[in-house]
Amino acid sequence: MGRAGKFAVHVMLAFLAAFVSCAICVGGTWPVPAIFASALAFAACAAVVEIVIQIERAPWRFVALGDILRLARSSALAMSLFTFVVWATPVGLPGGWRSALLTLMVYPGFLAGLRIIRRAMHEGSLVEVFIGGHIATRSPLLIVGDTHEADAFLRAPTTALGQTYAAIGVISPSPREVGEEFRGVCVLGDISQFDEVLQRLRESNIGPSAILFLSHPASLPGLGPERLGRLKSEGVRLLRHPGGVVELAKGPSVAGLREISLEELLARTPVQLDMSAARELVAGKRVLVTGAGGSIGSEICRQVAGCEPASLTMLDASEGALFQIGREIAEAWPDLPQHEVLCDIRDRARLSSWFADKQPQIIFHAAALKHVPLVESHPCEGVLTNVFGTRNVVEAARGVEAAHMVMISTDKAVDPSSVMGATKRMAETLVRTSAGPTRFSVVRFGNVLGSAGSVATVFQNQIEKGGPITITDFEVERYFMTIPEAVKLVLRAAALSAAEAEPESGVLTLEMGEPVKIVDLARRMIELNGLVPDKDIEIREIGLRPGEKISEELVDIGEAARARAPGILEAVPGAPLVPLAETDLAALEAQARQGDAGAVRATLFRIVEQTRQLTAARRAG
Repeated sequence: MGRAGKFAVHVMLAFLAAFVSCAICVGGTWPVPAIFASALAFAACAAVVEIVIQIERAPWRFVALGDILRLARSSALAMSLFTFVVWATPVGLPGGWRSALLTLMVYPGFLAGLRIIRRAMHEGSLVEVFIGGHIATRSPLLIVGDTHEADAFLRAPTTALGQTYAAIGVISPSPREVGEEFRGVCVLGDISQFDEVLQRLRESNIGPSAILFLSHPASLPGLGPERLGRLKSEGVRLLRHPGGVVELAKGPSVAGLREISLEELLARTPVQLDMSAARELVAGKRVLVTGAGGSIGSEICRQVAGCEPASLTMLDASEGALFQIGREIAEAWPDLPQHEVLCDIRDRARLSSWFADKQPQIIFHAAALKHVPLVESHPCEGVLTNVFGTRNVVEAARGVEAAHMVMISTDKAVDPSSVMGATKRMAETLVRTSAGPTRFSVVRFGNVLGSAGSVATVFQNQIEKGGPITITDFEVERYFMTIPEAVKLVLRAAALSAAEAEPESGVLTLEMGEPVKIVDLARRMIELNGLVPDKDIEIREIGLRPGEKISEELVDIGEAARARAPGILEAVPGAPLVPLAETDLAALEAQARQGDAGAVRATLFRIVEQTRQLTAARRAG
């Protein structure tokens, strides 16, 4: 019932209460016209009070002691106004002030009784209420989102809250929607009333055990890490529905709902990308993913598997990681032809043999050594995997005339100060200067939340141990994105490249917004755990690590950023790239295989700096 209907019912009950009270007090002979006029006047007074106080905005089924007191206050105000009307106008009061006193008791009784019956009907049968049986068998679920999203969620036939959750209300971003009711669920308040709504529900003994966000919490004003952390510490589950916040293909689920991960709560509002072209690109194709067991590679496998490819080949050097993703894909998509290939991309002959056997049409190259401190300590391994492993994948892709190869790069490849960044910059150049029947693309990421060894994972472990959180420098800042968002970028970038007559000359990246200070990220994580920064958990500065920079960039010298599609930028070089000299590559490979770390480091940075400066000079010229 909408607010207008509730208003009408309240006015009708006011008329009925006054009419019955006057009739009882008058006794024997009823002066019906006088009683009717008096009841009509009281109903009019109640309507005026109703318009001012708007008690019809409160949902009937969630009546609590506070609501009863508000109903009593409204009745008293209506009677006060009616008393003035009786004194100032010819309207009589059959039965005298006894009828007024009786009306003052009957009217709030009618209002409260209506709500008690409505709540009993909502929580269980009236028979169970009176015999004291068990009423609520499902956990209360509060929905946060506008009425259109909430209505679509409740209406969808695939939305089966089942025996786990019962929707008890909606909190909308729009104050105008408060009081509306649809599909038996009422809009209890707007975002600014979030705490007030929760308090009212708890007073009614139906505080939510879970909250479902139909839009990203970061897009809702006032729902910051401190408030969400407090909810988590109180045992309230924070849920989302696939397609709402950020869709993950893994994680605990209940009746189609999934718990929001810590990474999603830390991230900015995700960039919305049109994925229809990406799905069309992958559908019916033979797809191969290198580094398939890693954080990015495994998510590529999940999202590709959902696009109905002809087959999916997952290649990785880690037996355990490959086993895990292979089993997960087999369980989730049992009809998809899949192949697990245990192979190191550094093994050129074996890699080419597997490519020849599987004949992939689309290749996503995610295999790499990515941890800055480890690669800094092992530059030879970094070069052999990131540079020459990538060259092996490029040659294998050309050998089977694959339609498309997409390489995953990093913002650390821009003006690199670390060995890892420099190896990825060389790998970018190798891919971007490759020619042949295969289309080659490069995608750059910022930091990925939730990936193996990510700063968020490290911080969470430190918080669980009671701290301290260690930060290399309080001024360090980074771009952040979630794993699903990063993979959507990869797929969208592949589709963009495939749609062009000529391959793009630049590197595709996501519009990342403003970088985030790591110390701010640490504070938000502490708050999301229901704790107080610098009080419950210490934040300690320990100094920059070798190869680490204060800030990262997405566009290098010699490059210019241009919009390529909504949410996607392209770092375009000012002049065509020059392929790496074979003599330099041969020298670097020989040094790496000999284990000469010092020589590898020197040669690597010399080649990268020559490439960067040459591109900048050609652009300036």
